[in-house]
Amino acid sequence: MSAATASTFKVGLVQMRSGLEPEDNLVALLAAIDQAKRGGADYVLTPEMTNILALKRDQLFAKIAEEEHDSTLATLRELARKLGIYIHIGSLAIKASPEKAANRSFLINRKGDIAARYDKIHMFDVDLVGGESYRESNNYRAGELAVIADLPWGRLGLTVCYDLRFPALYRALAEAGASFLAIPSAFTRQTGEAHWHVLMRARAIENGCFVFAAAQGGKHQNGRETFGHSLVVDPWGRILAEGGIEPAVLIAEIDPAEVAAARARIPSLRHGRRFELVEPMAEPTYLHAVREPS
Repeated sequence: MSAATASTFKVGLVQMRSGLEPEDNLVALLAAIDQAKRGGADYVLTPEMTNILALKRDQLFAKIAEEEHDSTLATLRELARKLGIYIHIGSLAIKASPEKAANRSFLINRKGDIAARYDKIHMFDVDLVGGESYRESNNYRAGELAVIADLPWGRLGLTVCYDLRFPALYRALAEAGASFLAIPSAFTRQTGEAHWHVLMRARAIENGCFVFAAAQGGKHQNGRETFGHSLVVDPWGRILAEGGIEPAVLIAEIDPAEVAAARARIPSLRHGRRFELVEPMAEPTYLHAVREPS
């Protein structure tokens, strides 16, 4: 391991500003991962859309490939083996069919093997104020399965960006044993300014998990603006590391014992209940006992 103690590890978050050329993005990424490794990172997370950030269909499909032919994935598998670290590609645009891509996350282990894959479940189909509009489902096929994977330090739940707004997914991952939640993102500037910090901290607090959120930041070649502010949040909701808008590498030391400590203080995972919904709402029986006769 790195300079971290045997019971802890260091996470590196790579904040990017991906453009329309996967080769150029890869050059910048390799330098950032090297910096993270020199900073002692044992696990490195990259943002959503690491290889390309393109909204137009023709620009996207002209550059992406099937998983077995994707050069970014192949290069990072070899790099993980060479450096002896975990590299978690937040997501790549991968050609899944002639009509649709997959927004796919890859966890690569120290041997360069793909330890886990996750296809983003929730598609970002929204209309924001000011005419900003997105239809991710036009180009991408939604995933169907939640995914967890084991790291040497604990279990990791894999998610991507817009998944952040669906807390039931994170509760399911925590109930399946996740101590760490990866939320690589390309949040819009508008929604990031409003909700990024509070949602990331909420997912950490309500599940007693560390949150790792590597992000895209700044104005991209396609004109889109992303929020940046990559975050490492501890299980008590404290921000351990935060980026700005510019590309950067963040390093934070993680003590997995803090997960058990937070869950012992607020054991909400053990207190959860399932509810039956009744319509119309039944009147509480105690009201009948105190109601004055008419």
